Amino acid sequence: MAFKTPSKGMTRSKGLQTKKPLQAKPRSPADQIKAQKKAMQAATLRALEKARRTAAEQGIALSEWENDFIDGVTERVKTYGRAFADPDKGAMNGTLSLRQGVKLREIRKKAQKGKQAAPEEDENE
Repeated sequence: MAFKTPSKGMTRSKGLQTKKPLQAKPRSPADQIKAQKKAMQAATLRALEKARRTAAEQGIALSEWENDFIDGVTERVKTYGRAFADPDKGAMNGTLSLRQGVKLREIRKKAQKGKQAAPEEDENE
């Protein structure tokens, strides 16, 4: 044979340096549901903030009603975990009702139109 193997074999001078156990304990279904709800709430808060930030960056003035809508929904999601109470108005595990989701999409579309229209104005000058 062309290769020599060490007489001791491969050994590690130190043990594994980790503080966590190698196998994670499986999460219970209740913990999984809580994690999903928390992730949904975070996604909703990010979407609301992104709508506000995009409109501000593009110089689009949101109406007083739209600002109140974003503030109110943000506050309710942070406080209660969702922005509506009637289960007939949206999904049981959702954070926004159907109409709130539609209005949020309208605000984001309004901000996006401003984003697309801005480069066209610069080209015409």
